[in-house]
Amino acid sequence: MRIISVNTLRDFWEQPVNRDAEQALRTWVKVTRAASWSTPADVKKTFNSADVLKGGRMVFDIGGNKYRIIGRIHYASQIIYIRFIGTHRQYDQIDANEV
Repeated sequence: MRIISVNTLRDFWEQPVNRDAEQALRTWVKVTRAASWSTPADVKKTFNSADVLKGGRMVFDIGGNKYRIIGRIHYASQIIYIRFIGTHRQYDQIDANEV
């Protein structure tokens, strides 16, 4: 999978308050880049705790569920677009189906 944009994740983990997210996010990037997903079920095989949303979106729990990523996946082109990265609390304040 191609991730658009890893820089969004890097900017997040470089913030002093989110430094503890760096290793978990780097691992997620490495695993995701190596993946070849065709369906949400394929994603769930890789990340069991991922949740399927409408519109090709998936929610990924990061760092023991302290952080969340919402990615919109285009399976045919093997691209995942980062739509949101934040703490669990920040995630609870948004509409995950609309970002």
